[in-house]
Amino acid sequence: MGTSTMPSRSNPTSTSSAVPTKPNSPSTLVGVYRKPAAEFVRGAGVELFDADGKSYLDFVAGIAVNALGYGDSRLEQAFARALDGSLIHMSNLYRTAPAEKLADALVAASFADQVFFCNSGAEANEGAFKMARRWGRGVGGVAKHEILALRGGFHGRLFGTLAATDRPQYRAPFRPLAGGISIIERDLDDLAASLNPETTAAVIVEPVQGEGGVRVLDPAFMRALRDITRERNVLLILDEIQCGYGRTGAFWAYEHSAIIPDILTTAKPMAGGLPMGAVLATADVASAMQPGDHGTTFGGGPFVASVALHVLERLRAPELLANVRARGIQLSDGLERLRNEHAAIRAVRGIGLMWGVDVTMPAREMVSRAMELGLLVCSAGEHTVRLLPPLIVSEKDVARFLVLFEEAIRG
Repeated sequence: MGTSTMPSRSNPTSTSSAVPTKPNSPSTLVGVYRKPAAEFVRGAGVELFDADGKSYLDFVAGIAVNALGYGDSRLEQAFARALDGSLIHMSNLYRTAPAEKLADALVAASFADQVFFCNSGAEANEGAFKMARRWGRGVGGVAKHEILALRGGFHGRLFGTLAATDRPQYRAPFRPLAGGISIIERDLDDLAASLNPETTAAVIVEPVQGEGGVRVLDPAFMRALRDITRERNVLLILDEIQCGYGRTGAFWAYEHSAIIPDILTTAKPMAGGLPMGAVLATADVASAMQPGDHGTTFGGGPFVASVALHVLERLRAPELLANVRARGIQLSDGLERLRNEHAAIRAVRGIGLMWGVDVTMPAREMVSRAMELGLLVCSAGEHTVRLLPPLIVSEKDVARFLVLFEEAIRG
């Protein structure tokens, strides 16, 4: 055989077996996030520790994912039990008990009759959009297809959900966006004018708008919205990806308004840090979906579903929800005191353990100041600092947070 003339991708002058890096390329990860220099290596309770041993009080919780905090022994046991059967993945071509048990538990804990499992919040919303359009098509093929989203909402960054997300900087690079999805004002008159019973399939709403500045929608508004959608035969989709699963002090945020949606999406804390999302739907909506209409390879796998069943039981516990409500009151009182004492705080909004603090400086500056002090917070817009601690946070933890946050405000 002759000598190959195929060019080599390695450096011919290098004597190292390491893969070479290109100049000015500090990471092989796609640069869609600005990350601080700290590298986190472990966690305990509501604290994280970096590679240098520095501790941080975590009021981000993996963006509302790590509801049970870090190093939870019962969660670790649930992971171990989930491995006992040796089934990690089977695909949705076959039945497995964990997914069916989890679906049964979610139905028992909600308005829903059926559940579709997927891998993330954005994927759950994409599934909800398809479900709404399939329902809107009906038996006769009537084209009820439009989906309306509210100003300030965030529903994901996949192609369909991006069209329903009110963040210009996220949308602009990817125009033209998916058609048939519109953003309307957070106003009942505008809603009433926009909902066409002939063409509108659904309205999607976050009961608490997370990325949009932690804006709690008034229960009276939510009830009126439910009435309008029912009158016009339009589905109501509630996006509880961030505000559900106990975050507001009720297991579902819609409980505060005493309404029942047609579809609900959830995700973040479902499986204790493993990727999981779900679409919950009434029988009327779910029955419109036919075999082949939708699918996912990994959704509801036996390992993830087993862990998720444990998390569901934990986060529904009355004592945990009572702690969320109590710590929410503590946070509210403390943040209002800081607002009264510091002109740098313009407004405070929230419920349970989901809070937004409007500040005069850029939010990223506050996030950086806090991190230097050993406190992790995140942003929800240019001037809003968002607080999403683990739901196990204690009275002492909240008191410590208020001290560190005030220090960060003072600069």
